[in-house]
Amino acid sequence: MSVLVYTESLKGKFKKNAFEVASYAYKVAQDLGTTVTAVTFNAQDDASLGTYGVSKVLKVTNDKLDTFNAKAYADALAQAAKAEGAKVIVLSSSADTKFLAPILAAKMDAGYVPNVVAAPDSTSPFVVKRTAFSNKGFAHTEITSEIKVIGVSNNAYGVVENSVSAAVEDFNPSLTDGDFAVKSVEVDRVTGKVTIADADIVVSGGRGLKGPENWGMIEELAQVLGAATACSKPVSDLGWRPHGEHVGQTGKPVASNLYIAVGISGAIQHLAGVSASKVKVVINNDPEAPFFKAADYGIVGDAFEVVPKLIEKLKEFKAQNA
Repeated sequence: MSVLVYTESLKGKFKKNAFEVASYAYKVAQDLGTTVTAVTFNAQDDASLGTYGVSKVLKVTNDKLDTFNAKAYADALAQAAKAEGAKVIVLSSSADTKFLAPILAAKMDAGYVPNVVAAPDSTSPFVVKRTAFSNKGFAHTEITSEIKVIGVSNNAYGVVENSVSAAVEDFNPSLTDGDFAVKSVEVDRVTGKVTIADADIVVSGGRGLKGPENWGMIEELAQVLGAATACSKPVSDLGWRPHGEHVGQTGKPVASNLYIAVGISGAIQHLAGVSASKVKVVINNDPEAPFFKAADYGIVGDAFEVVPKLIEKLKEFKAQNA
């Protein structure tokens, strides 16, 4: 009876959250006195999961599953869980898994808790800590069902190396045409950049930048930091930036280690979507901007003066520490 973990990948390469959920599953498995089994879909280098505590990998190879399909993935995971006798299933809290997990939980008559931010408080009873009220508080939730599905928030538990030897086995779930009744006809994905979901650092801009022609300094700052770029809702609504970069409660949630907001006043919907970030830095020329109340560090100043100087100092620091 192992702990089952779903490890996400894109074009064969594991996402960062795959290693984080594997690390989390290993801690749960230790508490329960068992091991970790991972399920992968068309992934490469499956054995590398052993670095993060995975003892066994069930490798699914199926061209139909190259594009994420919640129903088909949920069916495959349910079959894997039954084959392994798994009572705890661990996933990330990405956009895809928040679609997949409820289907999986319904299939297995399981309790599902998303946005979990820490290892279980206890395993008997099984209690986990999750964010609540748009990340303004925490809830300690007991899962009383026999089978438990846990969605771990990005950058909450962290990536922890627990090297074991991972045995890789082919796994061929029985999938029907009904599993593919809903199909993705087109996927519009950002390429060549760090994605918001996987980023440790996010640099975000708002209307204070005055126009899309000034976005170069946001991109330059992000490049120096190895960060993803993002924007507030008004910026995407105005067409300055693509909607895929809109972060906040009505856009993409952000749980980065560092979030830098440039020229963003801090509307409540934006704050709710980025409050899970560990450190928030705000650059704004309005000392009364609401964002300063939520910031860990604040700079009152003109972004067109502050950001270029910040870029210059960061480049100097990197050159000295190369």
